[in-house]
Amino acid sequence: MTDNTLRSVAVERTSTGHYTATNARGGTISFGTGSGEQSDTEFTPVELLLAALGGCTAADVDVATSRHAEPDRFDITVTGHKITDELGNRMTDLHVTFSVTFPDGEPGDRARAILPRAVKASHERLCTVSRTIETGTPVTTTVTDV
Repeated sequence: MTDNTLRSVAVERTSTGHYTATNARGGTISFGTGSGEQSDTEFTPVELLLAALGGCTAADVDVATSRHAEPDRFDITVTGHKITDELGNRMTDLHVTFSVTFPDGEPGDRARAILPRAVKASHERLCTVSRTIETGTPVTTTVTDV
């Protein structure tokens, strides 16, 4: 692996059950456990996973279709079931639903025609998030500074 393949975020605890992730470019996003005073609007880690799945494939599809026509609507819903079984806590039945419309006319017709191919290409090859989930990548955890 090389430095140009490495991606990272730093996660800092801001209070009990609340965290801020910072990327290498200085962007931040706050999230939490879904309980406590700030839980009304904070994303949970599972919701961030769903957002990453939808956002990754959205970016692929948006680039492919919007070069032909600007969409009138471009909405994605990502769902799944959080379960606990003999394998522990996990998400199952992940589903990404696209609801995209384009204006009438030749450019919109071209965008509509490639939409299904773009969604398929994202799912099968391009979206790093869905490809990682589906291929199953081992996760290593380490404790330092104890």
